[in-house]
Amino acid sequence: MSNLSETVDSLENRISKLLHRYEKLKHVNANLEEELNNLRSQKEESDNEVEMLKEKCNSLKMANSMLGSDQHKRDTKLKINALVREIDQCISQLSE
Repeated sequence: MSNLSETVDSLENRISKLLHRYEKLKHVNANLEEELNNLRSQKEESDNEVEMLKEKCNSLKMANSMLGSDQHKRDTKLKINALVREIDQCISQLSE
């Protein structure tokens, strides 16, 4: 009988430790999920900032080429041609 009692006590002790460990891991998991959400948010903000800076860079290249820089003249001509085509399309739609 004593042996059975010791076995039950041992099992209760192990179950208690497992439950404690489970709660601790649950808490750690919740913290990690919160950190993951924060990092995802930061990544999205960084991606938006990168896109904004790319657009700004393209605008600066365009402005630089319009100021007489030979480096980006071809890009500028292509952009101007695209804008003229777009304007022509708008005019033709308005005249219909």
